[in-house]
Amino acid sequence: MLRFNTRDVKPKLYSVAVLSALALLCFVPLLRAEETLRLRWGSLILTLYFACAVILLLRAFFGQLRYNPYSYNTILYSGFALFCVFLLITFLSMTLRCFREPGGYSSLEMLFMLLHSAKNYMLMTMPLLLCFSLALFISNVSLIRHEGRRFVNILGMILAFLIMAGAGLIAVLDLHSAVTGGSLAENLIVNLLAAFYLYFECMIFGSIVADLLAARYVPECDKDYLIVLGCGLKKDGTPTPLLRGRLELALHFDERQREETGREARFVVSGGQGPDEVQSEAASMRDWLLSKGVPAERIILEDQSTDTAENMRFSKAKIEAAGMGKVAFFTTNYHVFRAGLKARQVKMRAVGMGAPTKWYFWPNAAVREFVGLLTEHRLKQGLLLLGLTAVYTALTVLVYGG
Repeated sequence: MLRFNTRDVKPKLYSVAVLSALALLCFVPLLRAEETLRLRWGSLILTLYFACAVILLLRAFFGQLRYNPYSYNTILYSGFALFCVFLLITFLSMTLRCFREPGGYSSLEMLFMLLHSAKNYMLMTMPLLLCFSLALFISNVSLIRHEGRRFVNILGMILAFLIMAGAGLIAVLDLHSAVTGGSLAENLIVNLLAAFYLYFECMIFGSIVADLLAARYVPECDKDYLIVLGCGLKKDGTPTPLLRGRLELALHFDERQREETGREARFVVSGGQGPDEVQSEAASMRDWLLSKGVPAERIILEDQSTDTAENMRFSKAKIEAAGMGKVAFFTTNYHVFRAGLKARQVKMRAVGMGAPTKWYFWPNAAVREFVGLLTEHRLKQGLLLLGLTAVYTALTVLVYGG
């Protein structure tokens, strides 16, 4: 069974850089080799390279889950591991063909396979993207019918449109380039758009994996503090169904922990008072817990926070004042991953548990979380996009520059 927070060493991917350097060195002797040998051994080197890359990425992914599941790296490792699996299958097939039919191919084909890898990956995963976009659109229609027409309720539709429009644009430009022969500039535009698309496709798939794992995780029954994150109140100051789901989940966990271990945890109810609320979310949650028989001395009030980051920072301060211990937090399923990210940003090792929500609410809310996650890691994303741009630019110039 997977356990979070059991490692003290953060997994690194320096080995991928070493592996890439070794692969490049292996290609040096092949530059002067005969064409058939160059193609055979070149495709074999690439096959072994991507096989090792998949292993290293998956190893880092599971290591990251044990060390800290609420990390941007969790998304990157899982998303790009899937892309490397595609490349592994591609070059394994090419290697087998080269050994079965010697002399039937040229080494330029290897470069074409690498150059068009982003575009081919997009085409291969198009059915998945189409299903994903359709699910987003349908869920948004239901969300609008139940929750009204607001901008935040059409984010899923916007993302679905961008996904399909981007894929369509790349396909049209690629077809035009193939028909006309395509200049270096035209091919460069197509390949860079495909690389950009590849990056965000990997991010989407990685985010889905990270969100599902985080939402389905059940913490061990050894907690000292249970943080319940606020999310809005009814007009009369009582918890909304969404907030009540979080409270019920935390209360159920507390009951199970006391039955299994006899250990009593303290509830940290976290949430300030909004401009349209008659009391703070923390006060409303405290009153709800009191009505369920939770003693007042087991409830810690944190009523100053206005967002998830402040929820975690202010709750940590309350816990430190009360005496540190093991912490779990309770929110809605789509919000667990990002809430855990905020907890780690304030150096609090807490694991989360997600309450279920209505089916039509999850996809759109997950899109909002995804957009929020992307905007928080602009530097790392910029560096990765820059690296992809450099690789695909170099390959395009190599293939079409002559």
